[in-house]
Amino acid sequence: MTDKAVTDNIRLVVLDMAGTTVADGGLVEQAFTAAARHLGADPDRMIDHVRATMGESKISVFRHLFGEETRAQEANRAFEAAYAELVDGGRAEALPGARETIEKLQADGRTVVLTTGFARATQDAILAALGWQHLVPLTLCPADAGGRGRPYPDMVLTALLRTAAADDVRQVAVVGDTSYDMLTGVRAGAGLVAGVLTGAHGADALRAAGATHVLDSVAQLPGVLG
Repeated sequence: MTDKAVTDNIRLVVLDMAGTTVADGGLVEQAFTAAARHLGADPDRMIDHVRATMGESKISVFRHLFGEETRAQEANRAFEAAYAELVDGGRAEALPGARETIEKLQADGRTVVLTTGFARATQDAILAALGWQHLVPLTLCPADAGGRGRPYPDMVLTALLRTAAADDVRQVAVVGDTSYDMLTGVRAGAGLVAGVLTGAHGADALRAAGATHVLDSVAQLPGVLG
């Protein structure tokens, strides 16, 4: 199948939030630093792992860093609280062209689903801050897909099952700003796996993880899909 045939055939678009459609602005690192200090840990010794695993389910990151489940859960709660406080303080902003892109994709007859590695409460806080509560028919966090976040394909496949928007995984596009987003798309069998350069990882890392397309921003996506 030609590249144009693939892009023309996309029926379901699964978009990441922070770094892809929502400006991160360092909020993840700030919230992580607060969580680490809450547990008496040195955030500087852990920040490289946090950066490398951007896009992964946050509880998975904390399990790796803190090991013991009780401490990991406490760190995750502290992270979510710190992130929510930043959002409540007006720090959540849509990336330029993100809303317009989503509206254009849906006007063209495609279904859009927003996904995140955050907990549901944090995802809802971001959606409310942006006025996006009713922008798309479905939003998903790891808990909505059985608990496993990226790089597992579960959220993408859950989006396909719940929306019934596509007949084949090759009619799905997965778009994100991290290597974990790309790996998720590959594992789900998505026909298009696009990385954007507005977030955590650069073009080389995105391509190495399986990106079929690398875009300056999500605003370029409608042009790619045609």
